[in-house]
Amino acid sequence: MTSTAPALVPASDEAQQEVVDLCAELIRFDTSNPTSDERACADWVVARLADVGIASELVESAPGRANVIARIPGTDPARGALLVHGHLDVVPADAAEWQVPPFSGEIRDGYLWGRGAIDMKDTVAVMLATARHFARTGTRPVREIVLAFLADEEAGGRFGAHWLVEHRLELFTGVTEAIGEGGGFSYALDDTRRLYPIENAQRGMAWMELTATGRAGHGSSPNTENAVTDLAESLTRIGRHTFPVRLIAPVRAVLEEAARLQGVDVDLDTENAEDLEAELAKLGHVADFLQVVLRNSANPTMFSAGYQTNVIPGRATARVDGRFLPGHEQELIDTVDALLLPSVSREWVNHDIAMETSFDGPLVDAMCAAVRAEDPDGHPVPYCNPGGTDAKAFTKLDIRCFGFKGLKLPHDLDYSRLFHGVDERVPLEGLRFGVRVMTRLWQDC
Repeated sequence: MTSTAPALVPASDEAQQEVVDLCAELIRFDTSNPTSDERACADWVVARLADVGIASELVESAPGRANVIARIPGTDPARGALLVHGHLDVVPADAAEWQVPPFSGEIRDGYLWGRGAIDMKDTVAVMLATARHFARTGTRPVREIVLAFLADEEAGGRFGAHWLVEHRLELFTGVTEAIGEGGGFSYALDDTRRLYPIENAQRGMAWMELTATGRAGHGSSPNTENAVTDLAESLTRIGRHTFPVRLIAPVRAVLEEAARLQGVDVDLDTENAEDLEAELAKLGHVADFLQVVLRNSANPTMFSAGYQTNVIPGRATARVDGRFLPGHEQELIDTVDALLLPSVSREWVNHDIAMETSFDGPLVDAMCAAVRAEDPDGHPVPYCNPGGTDAKAFTKLDIRCFGFKGLKLPHDLDYSRLFHGVDERVPLEGLRFGVRVMTRLWQDC
């Protein structure tokens, strides 16, 4: 007798309606990092899970730095568990710059506004709405789902994902794959079609502090060993340097798929830098979208020196945000070191891995199928996240990590600009789309 897979239980109207309310409530918790903590928000998450009978554990890594872990049993115990993770903290917001109070969770013009609306309380709300739908309807995921609502992602995860991996490893027993932020949002290819970049790679993080040492002296006197001058020159060299294009596999795959869909012939194998730039230009705004992951980068972001206008300080410091593509870390380090003047030294502020996994397997197939089912004009593609997420911690456990939120966006919304930006907002229909996609994925992965 041939067995058949259980029929899909689609996302209920209740789940699609409540995801908006859940997201609004999440936004109203000011979990700005580093100006507050996540405990009140985490308590609320625990209560929303308990409402439908889902037990969870709240884990504090330090007073107020709260994480929540829950498990939803699957129907196939032979399958490894899937970790679905999102962070509760957000970056701060200056209310004077916003059209609406950033922690109001206001609905306006078909959008939910507020800090965290897309980074990433939208996804946390989708996780909660989907879990509550499964509990209310008795639906079982095909594999065990481990839900993780995490602290401190915006400051590197020292009180969140990294702490849990180091101190509570048992919470991730049986997990073989994970999905979190960093991909699965739509990007308009043309008037009707959309790419859905699904993250299977991330650039590594190389935040560094530079220190110049020189000869202190009077501000009116000549000084050829001025620490401020040497540091400023070194920073200018770094800030104006353009790293060469390095086409890693996920980025190449996006470019090739975009070229295919647009009917454009491109030669991505040319070794001449100018010719490669000309080939990329044929892809127009898609190549512009991917500029940030075509190469390594190093950007000066902070500078500190001196205490009096008429005193040349003997020391000056600065910070540089360095990011490197998988396989190209040493290139970044060697380049920065070569650009520094001899009086300038370098040390790490935050140094974390790049990551990359292959774009294949049942989970990838299920993510792609869920997108196509809800958006027939959607085209999933692999993707390299230019930043970093909590996936860096879980990769160290040999967990295959992907970025996938399932978010369909209006073509006129500049999604990337809203990350850590002013007037952050998420379309209401995008939240509902996310619940539909996640509900499919949990039953098919």
